[in-house]
Amino acid sequence: MHQSERVTVGMTCFNARDTIGKAIRSAQSQDWSDLEILIVDDASTDGSPEYVTSLIADDPRIRLIRHSENGGAAKARNTIIEAATGDFIVFFDDDDESAARRVMLQVAAIKAFEASKGSRAVACYASGERIYSNGHLKPLPAIGSAGPTPCGTGVADYLLFYRRRPGYFYGSGTPTCALMARRELFRKLDGFDASLKRVEDIDFAIRLALAGGCFIGTAEKLFLQHSTEGSDKSPDANRSAEIAVAKKHEGYLRSIGKYHYASHWPNLRYHHFKRQYFRFIAHFLLIAARNPILATSHLLATGPKRLRHERRMNKRNMQ
Repeated sequence: MHQSERVTVGMTCFNARDTIGKAIRSAQSQDWSDLEILIVDDASTDGSPEYVTSLIADDPRIRLIRHSENGGAAKARNTIIEAATGDFIVFFDDDDESAARRVMLQVAAIKAFEASKGSRAVACYASGERIYSNGHLKPLPAIGSAGPTPCGTGVADYLLFYRRRPGYFYGSGTPTCALMARRELFRKLDGFDASLKRVEDIDFAIRLALAGGCFIGTAEKLFLQHSTEGSDKSPDANRSAEIAVAKKHEGYLRSIGKYHYASHWPNLRYHHFKRQYFRFIAHFLLIAARNPILATSHLLATGPKRLRHERRMNKRNMQ
């Protein structure tokens, strides 16, 4: 493929000294000639920036930008978007490893879409795998990697309240660690919402969808995600952020009669993770009273998958 266009690999770093070395090496190994790598350290306290500085000293393609105060992943990614000089921006996580063909294949997918559709309002997600500390592997197929291309409100509705459009393949959703798009698209959408400490990737995708954007994906698995724990990944943080996203898009949700549903469903996940089963049942009945068919189909589609995943994890932990 002709590689005259520059690609910016963006990587945020926060207390990732033990993992970021592999992530940087996977960025350096990309099969793309015009590459810049921007690493934003979000005020790490574990020596990460000093370690990164030692790793990148001999590679002029890499630049480290340091935040003096911790602002969260969304703010760090916005720093990357502002500083990027690439025609495309692709995000790598500080504890993930990407295949050498990842950049090339995602650029190819975007260009093929543009050639056939004549539109640049498109985001491309890579398929991958998640590995847990106990060795369990979970496939992460990319949205849009099969079937017709998901576009517009059909994606926003899925992300906000799990309405699935027949034929669309939603895969594992819209994680930033798998995302590539043109720099101009990130800037047109004003990047990520820095007020959100979680699910800012979902909010970005919702805004793209409501603007008429499309979502494509690679069928090939192109990254390995190492599952980690952290206070920012707690059930409390997730619930707060998910409700904030529903509130942010309240106007659209009320226009289709789904604000109550979208703003209450995060409580179900929260009560499940907290093992508050009576509250779970009470909240489900509250939601189902207004949307019985959607609530029942949503629970039947996601509940058994969640339980099977937890059983597999518990089984491996006991081995």
